[in-house]
Amino acid sequence: MKKKIILTAAMMLLAAGTAEARDQIKIVGSSTVYPFSSYTAEALGATTNFKTPVVESTGSGGGMKLFCAGNDLDTPDITNASRRMKAKEFSKCQKNGVKYITEMVVGYDGIAIAQSKEAAAIDLTRKELLLAVASKVPNKDESGLIDNPYHYWDEINAKMPHRKITIYGPPTSSGTRDAFEDMILKHNTKHWKVYNDAGFKKFHEIRQDGVYVPSGENDNLIVQKMTKDTTALGIFGYSYLAENADKIGAATIEGIAPAPVAVQNGSYKLSRSLYFYIKQSHIKKVPGMLEYANLFMSEQMIGDKGECAEIGLIPLPTAMRDEYRASLKSLKRLTADDFKKK
Repeated sequence: MKKKIILTAAMMLLAAGTAEARDQIKIVGSSTVYPFSSYTAEALGATTNFKTPVVESTGSGGGMKLFCAGNDLDTPDITNASRRMKAKEFSKCQKNGVKYITEMVVGYDGIAIAQSKEAAAIDLTRKELLLAVASKVPNKDESGLIDNPYHYWDEINAKMPHRKITIYGPPTSSGTRDAFEDMILKHNTKHWKVYNDAGFKKFHEIRQDGVYVPSGENDNLIVQKMTKDTTALGIFGYSYLAENADKIGAATIEGIAPAPVAVQNGSYKLSRSLYFYIKQSHIKKVPGMLEYANLFMSEQMIGDKGECAEIGLIPLPTAMRDEYRASLKSLKRLTADDFKKK
């Protein structure tokens, strides 16, 4: 009887080990990086003997949470992000045993402020966007902050149309939301006396009264909403604007449209880098991880005339592409020092 119990226990352990083993790469993260990541995954499956990786759009924050949960094979191998990993996320990874991480940048993206093709053209400043979306705004003489009273664009600027302010945007789990808050709210309030006097050095709270409508991690849903609500604006990555150019156009920001050259040279002020992160502890356990990463970083995918560029990715300069490929070859590890402000 004792021998039978030991044998049964051994079989259970073997079954558990088999269940944990995986022969298919698991990728999570940003909805903005998703089109490029899934395209590369399909190419890997079609041109090699590796299974096509499973790519899920969970949002940058959601992806980091899953990625940093631990080293077990029920956690993702790679996470995509439309903003850089945060220091607190790196610390969580370290705490949970995810010690060795390699960071890749695949290209640039412009955050598009989009609208229906049927809507009249609109040009916005970053300050006007702040006044449209912030939960607290200055009163008329800027002696204090008040709950945001603005519901029409001409209430913010009399020269703008009497057009209702409705903005469909990403949720709090999204890297696009993080980047938008950084570039619009934090950027504008950092040195604005009325916010500083109220105790805010980098104010980033978005209003929750129905004017800003969180619309999930599916950016195509925002596109659908704008085709029905022709007075509304939507916030998402440039690739979704390019993909749906027959239905939607872009608002200009301080006179500049989110075109690839303007994003690459920084003249379009809502530009950011796109990332993916590799869990090194899984490389020897899950087949194809380095092959996938090398394919994603190849000229075929992210070069000036690469396949991802054809679907909306804005390429990095050649020297930067070479630099990140060298980091991939050496499996350069992120460290706490990488997150220190310089």
